[in-house]
Amino acid sequence: MAGGGLAVAVAGGVEFEAKITPIVIISCIMAATGGLMFGYDVGVSGGVTSMPDFLKKFFPVVYRKTKEDLDSNYCKYDNQGLQLFTSSLYLAGLTATFFASYTTRRLGRKLTMLIAGIFFIIGVAFNAGAQDLAMLIVGRILLGCGVGFANQAVPVFLSEIAPTRIRGGLNILFQLNVTIGILFANLVNYGTAKIEGGWGWRLSLGLAGVPALLLTVGALLVVDTPNSLIERGKLEEGKAVLKKIRGTDNVEPEYLELVEASRIAKEVKHPFRNLLLSKNRPQLIIAVALQFFQQFTGINAIMFYAPVLFSTLGFKNDASLYSAVITGAVNVLSTVVSIYSVDKVGRRFLLLQAGVQMFFAQLVIAIVLGIKVTDNSNGLHSGFAILVVIMICTFVSAFAWSWGPLGWLIPSETFPLETRSAGQSVTVCINLFFTFVIAQAFLSMLCHFKFGIFLFFSGWVLIMSFFVWFFVPETKNIPIEEMTERVWKQHWLWKRYMVDDDEYVEDDLAKKNGFGN
Repeated sequence: MAGGGLAVAVAGGVEFEAKITPIVIISCIMAATGGLMFGYDVGVSGGVTSMPDFLKKFFPVVYRKTKEDLDSNYCKYDNQGLQLFTSSLYLAGLTATFFASYTTRRLGRKLTMLIAGIFFIIGVAFNAGAQDLAMLIVGRILLGCGVGFANQAVPVFLSEIAPTRIRGGLNILFQLNVTIGILFANLVNYGTAKIEGGWGWRLSLGLAGVPALLLTVGALLVVDTPNSLIERGKLEEGKAVLKKIRGTDNVEPEYLELVEASRIAKEVKHPFRNLLLSKNRPQLIIAVALQFFQQFTGINAIMFYAPVLFSTLGFKNDASLYSAVITGAVNVLSTVVSIYSVDKVGRRFLLLQAGVQMFFAQLVIAIVLGIKVTDNSNGLHSGFAILVVIMICTFVSAFAWSWGPLGWLIPSETFPLETRSAGQSVTVCINLFFTFVIAQAFLSMLCHFKFGIFLFFSGWVLIMSFFVWFFVPETKNIPIEEMTERVWKQHWLWKRYMVDDDEYVEDDLAKKNGFGN
């Protein structure tokens, strides 16, 4: 590792010079504000849906249930309409990501981030001014479109603009901003819940305009990536930007590799169909599996509904919001740990270590709730309540330095250029689909599974840890365009799919069956 902020990435015997320039840092920070918006939307809904004034206006049935003595503590908030308020954002994001794949590839990463910012601003206006449930849902759908575009463009932008040596850390800025957004939302909810007059929830939803404006302004100021410019035929501009962001005129080796990757990418007329080719299957399988597993850790069940969850367990309203703020703060600090460690200890170590920690924490929570929270109990006594908060923080911290950021980082750095936008689109789509499933189902699952919900998620944590052990290769410090040679062709299983073939056949399955040319 060279001194003086110079990173030298060795790729196929060629050295790529790259200084860590201010323009790279500033561009990455601005782009990562897309994560701030996403995080705020994740965090704000849980706090708002626990506010009596919000429930009274939009969900009077749920409001009455929270005031009545029910047969079960776990079923107070079980309402499909309330869950739709949270989950509609992710369903919209899932749909929007297919359009975002096209704009990312054809119009560039920068313009796609700008479109996301505009969707966010309009969605915030609808939510903050909502007069009925329909207006509220429309606002969430518009925010979901912003999420689809931002989550498509931002991780790809960060992976492409960052020098190889610090690519992991800079990419995790996106996830760090997600966690800051969640914490910011929890703090806002804690304050607005105390506002008299029944309009505190409007302020909570309206303050999402702050990260929305930051993303929009940031998208106007950043440069597009050299990969994107070259891919769209702007070779000289791409080379000029590459010199600017690398802080050196000696960019010819990296430039030529990008041009070659772009040439290959242009030969691919159907990038989504190309994902099914043998050589792209390992990246696709791992990207899909990571998104599925990321949601089935149970993290979003906790992050969406932290105040509701704590209220269910018998915490008073202030205490439940306060506990959500604590978990939000742990989330932020633990993501910082990931930024410093991901390019040192590697992706696999973090995923495996966190699997053990998350499994243990969920097991303890399930045991405590199973023994101490009965259907008609008044919730947890203070000592057990503190233990549950500590265990939830233990779980959140493990997720925040592993499955949270790495679920986005690994797919964004492993797909080759010709399928990168399509691969990222599938990644976002799968993530948002299972986010939607969990958001729509969690309160009902909590009602029916009770404390067993944590056993359900801990079982998935065990499965995903075995998956990582056997199937996820290490990608730290590997230049992004060298993954095939240095990662996939070296793996005990995935090397079988790395067939050398200069012809980019659009449907190799047909060829294998004798139907090709």
